Amino acid sequence: MRVMIGGLAHETNTFSNVPSTLELFQSWEWSHKEKILGNHRKVRDYLGGMIDRAEELGIELLPTFWTFGYPSGTITKEAYARMKKELLDAIQEAGQADAICLSLHGAGVAEEVDDLEGDLLAAIRTQVGYEIPLIATLDLHANMTQRMVSEADALLSVHLYPHVDSYERGIEAIDLARKMVEENCRPTMHLTKLPLVIPTSATHHDPVKDINDACWAWEKEEGVIDCALIHGFPYTDIPELGVSILAITDNDRDLAKKVSEDIARLVWEKRDEFELIKPTPAEGIALALESEGMPIVINETSDNPGGGTPGDGTYLLQAMLDAKLTNACFGFIYDPEVVQQAHQAGVGATITVQLGGKTDHLHGEPISVNAYVKCLTDGKFIATTPMGQGGRVNYGKSVRLQIDDIDVVVCSVKSQVLDEQIFQLHGIDVTKYKIVALKSSTHFRAAYEPISAKVITVDSPGLTTLNFRFFQYERVERPIYPLDSVTDPFHQILTRK
Repeated sequence: MRVMIGGLAHETNTFSNVPSTLELFQSWEWSHKEKILGNHRKVRDYLGGMIDRAEELGIELLPTFWTFGYPSGTITKEAYARMKKELLDAIQEAGQADAICLSLHGAGVAEEVDDLEGDLLAAIRTQVGYEIPLIATLDLHANMTQRMVSEADALLSVHLYPHVDSYERGIEAIDLARKMVEENCRPTMHLTKLPLVIPTSATHHDPVKDINDACWAWEKEEGVIDCALIHGFPYTDIPELGVSILAITDNDRDLAKKVSEDIARLVWEKRDEFELIKPTPAEGIALALESEGMPIVINETSDNPGGGTPGDGTYLLQAMLDAKLTNACFGFIYDPEVVQQAHQAGVGATITVQLGGKTDHLHGEPISVNAYVKCLTDGKFIATTPMGQGGRVNYGKSVRLQIDDIDVVVCSVKSQVLDEQIFQLHGIDVTKYKIVALKSSTHFRAAYEPISAKVITVDSPGLTTLNFRFFQYERVERPIYPLDSVTDPFHQILTRK
């Protein structure tokens, strides 16, 4: 059996003023053929799961093309055209295969293409036809469309946030492809879309925990292959924005519809449990100082680069300096200009810089500081987070600055913090600090909750704020809850029986 693998992934924040260019994708990962296998074998991500499972089963892999760009603004027309051509050409060159397994995201938006994944899947079908099984893995922040469902045989979203199950979804993609080829399995999908937008919601907390339990209960029923709550990506202004439930059965359309709509009713019942009101940075710091134990982790959810923000926001760091904290560290701010100044000055120097706040005016102004250069690094390490464990990380030239009594890590490449490795690289043991501040919404929890005394999420103006009324949605299909009142038009469908 021969299976093609490849794909492209991008989570697009259409409110960002930073376009996603070809150079962005090429700077993160742009891999062809065998390089895909070398980059992902034994790595806990979607492709890693596909590769390891196929090799375990003796399935011949035909790696095609894979690219990933860190979340940012709308993908340029030129960049998407090039990536699409790279993948289609690689599929053509790969020759005959029994199945295709792709790693996609589900929230990609390019200029003139709202539904990137639907468009890409349709283009692949035009090239290879509808006889060959086509399966794709997705992020649970996908904004699902009927076109995506129509063009794929099966779409397997992660169930967990943090996405610590991406590797397992890759395994399932290969297993399902094998069953389609060798056992005549016929995946049948039903998508239920809800007029609902929800904040980034950890799946080990309610209400998502209860909803996932209900999904997994359905998966135990005969004939049900998968049932997933797909949260949607709220920072995308497109008509198809919103929460979805996707059920997959083995050739039972009525059962897929029943499962999907049952979970949809449960989600709708719990819609008011999703809204999150979090403290400001100053309030969060006060709560941390009152809390027992250490470290107390404060995450700045409103400037989460993993959701397409600049990563150079200053609201939380400014509040930490105003509070005159001691035994505190912050990681990390994206500011290649400051990094360059620090590397030129060298360890032991004191530099005067304008830190952060350079991408836009939404996330705070630059902070004027005198900073002591404590440590310089190349920003490279191996990820230990359960999400992507074993992957090679490169944040470029980086620096540990000491500003007043706070240790601040500054890097040349933007990213959310996933594990403690970026701190350790700069000689910072987070377990020895009272307050550890970082930029992330939820993914950090996989590594930090086991080692922290408490986690405090703070919110402020920013492109990933939990307050959706901060955004001017112009293209979203209305009404949508909680931005609008949604009652009778959906009552009959969404009242749980």
